[in-house]
Amino acid sequence: MIQHKKITIIIVTYNARHYMPECLDSVFHSRYPQDLLQVIVIDNNSADSTVGYIKEKYPQVRLIVNKDNTGFAKANNQGFFLAQKSACDYAVLLNQDTIVEPNWLEHMVEVAESDKKIAIVQPKLLLHPEKHLINSFGNSIHYLGFAFCNHYREPDNKKNEIFELPYASGAACLLKMSAIEKMKDWDLFDERLFMYHEDVDLGWRTRLAGFKVVLDPFAVVYHKYNFGKAKYKFYYMERNRHIVMLENYKWRTLLLLSPILLVVELGMFVYALKNGWFKEKLAGDMWVLSRLGSILKRRNMVQRKLRKVTDKEIIRLYVGSIKFQDLQYFLITYVANPIMEIYLKLVQKIISW
Repeated sequence: MIQHKKITIIIVTYNARHYMPECLDSVFHSRYPQDLLQVIVIDNNSADSTVGYIKEKYPQVRLIVNKDNTGFAKANNQGFFLAQKSACDYAVLLNQDTIVEPNWLEHMVEVAESDKKIAIVQPKLLLHPEKHLINSFGNSIHYLGFAFCNHYREPDNKKNEIFELPYASGAACLLKMSAIEKMKDWDLFDERLFMYHEDVDLGWRTRLAGFKVVLDPFAVVYHKYNFGKAKYKFYYMERNRHIVMLENYKWRTLLLLSPILLVVELGMFVYALKNGWFKEKLAGDMWVLSRLGSILKRRNMVQRKLRKVTDKEIIRLYVGSIKFQDLQYFLITYVANPIMEIYLKLVQKIISW
């Protein structure tokens, strides 16, 4: 029965005082039985009054205060470790800048319980305050490692159907503990990633292990989302997409993709130079090269101990075009995307491993 499932909600905060009233109030007004809910907040050394406010207004929250900003990945791992110790049935990752609908948990648990293979459920993410627009109706992975929100800023008029995803947004997702804990030898998130692509890596590894990631459109979370274009973000996104590809694809797949990878890599350097983050792009690539040994070591573990399915199955849900509104550019839309689409179709016909 759904009402007997224990849930731990993990929220990582950083200078989040202005978000906390709406976020935590909505969580504690969920229709799910409150005696089965545990809320853990991991604060990453906020410089504002986040910690004091939570202590005063929400004493029922289990609050962990880090002395440093450990990053999104490591802080969520802290929360997940505590969730494991509490012997809960599900853990939920929730961003600080979200507001949840009262029945969000009921819907996601019902979906997760319907299939033993479902390990992760993402709710429909709508923008806030533009609640009629989509933030993420499931996320997309491009076969060259890029990742982005699906149907971003489109009207909320999609069919209400549950469907498989390549990965779930780390902004809000439900994790089935019995499935995630079978992926032994790994933390929930790869802490080297620090921020960005940690949810991509988790979704990729979850599917490699033979589990499903799905979207539940009947569970709704509002996200005060803003895609900032600070240069450091491009450093992490470019660096981390290379790490995730190197560790999770088979060598034969990487070899098959190498021609288009080389062309796109050159294009990314030109794009970075034009938009002022060439140094960040170069620094990210140099980071990968300088730590190639440790990346290959982790890759060996993933391939030997975790992989249960083929790359043919993995790449089935991947896309060939980059379609994210905040990163549109003439050469991407009208030159790169058509070429990458053609290459993906060829790869999908060739790949059998």
